[in-house]
Amino acid sequence: MINRSTAKAILFDFGGTLDSDGVPWKERFYPLYREAGIDWDLPTFERLFHASDDSLTEETLGEVGYEAMLLEQVSRVLRNGERYDALLARRISDRFYSDSLCCLNRNRPLLERLSQRYHLGIVSNFYGNLGFLCEEIGYDEFFDAVIDSARVGITKPQAGIFEAGLERLGCSPEQAVFVGDNPVRDMAAAKALAMPHVWLNTLHPDRQPCCEDDPVIRSLTELAEILQ
Repeated sequence: MINRSTAKAILFDFGGTLDSDGVPWKERFYPLYREAGIDWDLPTFERLFHASDDSLTEETLGEVGYEAMLLEQVSRVLRNGERYDALLARRISDRFYSDSLCCLNRNRPLLERLSQRYHLGIVSNFYGNLGFLCEEIGYDEFFDAVIDSARVGITKPQAGIFEAGLERLGCSPEQAVFVGDNPVRDMAAAKALAMPHVWLNTLHPDRQPCCEDDPVIRSLTELAEILQ
């Protein structure tokens, strides 16, 4: 349950939350590969996708922008699957990037409004370049804290990465609200800290939230109604 009178801060997940309405990267990418003529089955794609993700995380990216990062992620998937083609990689990553920008730009007025009342932060499992990415897309003006797992050496659902965000914003778990799309890495982790949480759930419409009174939204644009 969210207590609006005591809430001082909002923490967001990034991938699947700010850049899409509850659809994680893996689930967004797979149809794009299929549309591009890559006939891998889902287990094969998942293996290649996670291998690409892991290698990027291990490198701890620095000043690498969103578009360049996506192209590299796709290129590594295709190379590992022995299907690399530069034009194909660009076509898949450009489509993903374009869809992401549409969502990020749509969410901008909401974040601007919320930042006038709350301290905002991002807590995300990422590659080390999330802070740079936020500057690139102009999100740095809204967020007082950007916690990137590759930078702090802790990943969700570990409590430490959430605590790093809370410390940066100067509030306790009870004074913050976490908004995310993953029921385990986001919702269950926030629950373990006694931090109020809002589930952005579009993939599992029939699934119940982890707490009986948890707000569930289908689009980030619905968040303002819950917090007002």
